[in-house]
Amino acid sequence: MTEGHSPGLRANALGAADTAMMAVAGSAPAYSIAATTATLVAAAGLASPAALLYCGIPMLGIAWAFSYLGRAEVNAGASYAWVGRALHPALGFLSGWALVVSATLFMVAGSLPAGALTLSLFNPDLAGNTALVTVVGAGWFLVMAIVVLLGAHVTARVQWIMTGVEVAILAGFVVAGFARAPQIAVQSFSWSWLGFGHFDGFGGFAAAALVAAFYYWGWDVSANLNEETKSARRAAGAGGITGVLVVLGLFLAFTVMVNMLLSADTIAADSGNLLDVLGQAIWPGAGGKILSLAVMLSTIATLETTLVQVTRTMFAMGRDRTLPAALGRTHPKWRTPWLATVIVAAVALALFVLSNFLGSVGTILTAAISAIGLQIAFYYGLAGLAVVITYRRELLKSVRNLVFVGLWPLLGAAFLLWIFIQAVLTNDAEVNAIGLGALALGLVPMTIAWVRRSPYFTRHREPVADPAPVAVPADT
Repeated sequence: MTEGHSPGLRANALGAADTAMMAVAGSAPAYSIAATTATLVAAAGLASPAALLYCGIPMLGIAWAFSYLGRAEVNAGASYAWVGRALHPALGFLSGWALVVSATLFMVAGSLPAGALTLSLFNPDLAGNTALVTVVGAGWFLVMAIVVLLGAHVTARVQWIMTGVEVAILAGFVVAGFARAPQIAVQSFSWSWLGFGHFDGFGGFAAAALVAAFYYWGWDVSANLNEETKSARRAAGAGGITGVLVVLGLFLAFTVMVNMLLSADTIAADSGNLLDVLGQAIWPGAGGKILSLAVMLSTIATLETTLVQVTRTMFAMGRDRTLPAALGRTHPKWRTPWLATVIVAAVALALFVLSNFLGSVGTILTAAISAIGLQIAFYYGLAGLAVVITYRRELLKSVRNLVFVGLWPLLGAAFLLWIFIQAVLTNDAEVNAIGLGALALGLVPMTIAWVRRSPYFTRHREPVADPAPVAVPADT
């Protein structure tokens, strides 16, 4: 192997089922339900299931956009590559940059609950020990970084264990919860919870949408793994769609159960451990601990998938020389972007430790984490527009194309860009300054790459031919 070259990512390491499982893990269903449901109920009340449903529908449009963009070009950079080719390289670079920034900050945010939840399984009092929580959270993060470094195959195997157990627990409690509801419900189910009648006007829906939309973030990890997936042009995109459908079902089921089984006062009083309380209501004694185990596994699993997303995006950017070229090299044995993994892990770990022991850093990071939604809405929305531009000559050739490559992704793009605007209008000035400033900071490396004539900025852009239906291929 000559100096400066690398063998690239390992092809055919994953199958269609692996990418679907990774997509589910990326959205972290148990963690999302535990961390966000109380906030959603505070914003939407009984309309919480409707908020998740009407955010899930446009999110499926973005999943369709990713699946068809992946058919046009297999690239580990995903939205970074696709938006750059379809819309403009500057927008593509900023899409990739938005993912890098948001994912790094999320790993900082996710390490703390990973440590706290692990300790609470043994002794709830230990979860209040900042030093111990930091050590355990950092330990889990390092373990996940090593797993990601060892390759996509190892990453997927670990994910099957963690997310498989998590989803099995959640599915079991869905069945048990609805079976026991006639005896323990505080109110009966109503189909009106899935309508618009319980929202406090348009403003109420907007407030709920700001919370609900980001339950779903992370399913697109399957797109970042497309270079490592068998039948990549179909399987990676189908995995993302499957992942969104699975988590949508889980989110709806649990939010309906929260409405049925817990009173508003209970939700407000126990917002920090809502799944524990729900588990106790369904299965007194053991239920809370079992659901807490699912949340712990979900939190650790999403640290892994977030690492995958950010390192594959940085790998693609390094390969294009829009970031330092060394980031685009892979380990000769494991075929993973080892330098990107080490750098991201070191930065995230340092920020995590500092945020827990230095108050000023923690305050800044809290605002930065609140601003993650801006970056997510930005790159998802641009991907929805990119698929329409990429297939613009094919949209009117069939109803399938018009719906799945045109109207549905366009609905998703409009919704996410509306979320972006709503977030800017409602965030604190500090949150907007950090969120938008983090995006603007990407202009510096982008300008350097453009001056140095990165090939990314000179690629030829053409619409592509009629997209065939996306189906999950046999895992062979």
